[in-house]
Amino acid sequence: MAPRSAAMGSVRWAFPCAAWRPCREEWLLAARLVQPEEKDRIGQFVFARDAKAALVQLPGVGTAGGGFPSSGLAAGRLLMRKLVAEKLCIPWNEIHLQRTSKGKPFLANNVFSIHSSYNFNVSHQGDYAVLAAEPELQVGIDIMKTSLPGSSSIPNFFRIMKRQFTETEWDVIKSMSNEWMQLDMFHRHWALKESFLKAIGVGIGFNLQRIEFNVSPLQLEIGKVYKETKMLLDGDEEEWTFEETRLDDHHHVAVALGKQERFGQKHSDVCSVEPNQPQFTLLTFEDLIASGIPVAPEDSAYWDNFCSKQESPMKQNLHLR
Repeated sequence: MAPRSAAMGSVRWAFPCAAWRPCREEWLLAARLVQPEEKDRIGQFVFARDAKAALVQLPGVGTAGGGFPSSGLAAGRLLMRKLVAEKLCIPWNEIHLQRTSKGKPFLANNVFSIHSSYNFNVSHQGDYAVLAAEPELQVGIDIMKTSLPGSSSIPNFFRIMKRQFTETEWDVIKSMSNEWMQLDMFHRHWALKESFLKAIGVGIGFNLQRIEFNVSPLQLEIGKVYKETKMLLDGDEEEWTFEETRLDDHHHVAVALGKQERFGQKHSDVCSVEPNQPQFTLLTFEDLIASGIPVAPEDSAYWDNFCSKQESPMKQNLHLR
């Protein structure tokens, strides 16, 4: 096994799953690189977009503290296997991903004694699947694509979502100069809130008005990493770090980083993030499978099943908790 310092470290990966148009050989190879039960679950997705996204990610998996909640797509996939193989030094075909009785995925390999403080989290929304990993910190990641509400006007959509943000946050959102920029700021705030909730491992039922973000700066340049945004919890500033990145004109990514302690405890020296925080590395399919060792035989019918799927529904609505 490689030395800890050589194998482990901060990771930020993004895979453009919407732009990926797999040929027959790629899709069948990808299917061979996941466990049979995972492959079967992928095949059940109605839309090709969701099947591709599911194949490259496993939301909610970590090796420490019971992991994180699922964000909708729920099976072990290529993005997570790449991380485990390359950073935890477990051969691809020896990685064993399982599910709890409630459907929550977890890494079943006996690595807790060695890598108990290595945390990782994945998110998919819009055109990308993204992953963040840290050797010492709690980590949660969320990506949001700015897009028009599926069935209502922007003002009506904001009225429906009113309880999800504080008055201060709404003031910032509505201070933007036009409706599209307001919608963009809305999705930025949403990604921040989701990243925190995923980092602390809470699910549906958390009152989102308990957390308030003071975003800074108001404008983010594409590709740059920012960590000036601060968060209040129940009115008190929390010592968490939030990395924000725009992958392109439409996609916000937020990474929440906190010290390895139980949520609710006051702590200091939380931000042990390296001064030069990592930018996202855009992965190709070849990057994704570089460490791959097939774990299942080829199934030619799997390609026919994929080709029969429509790429995506006509309209894409915001995924609500």
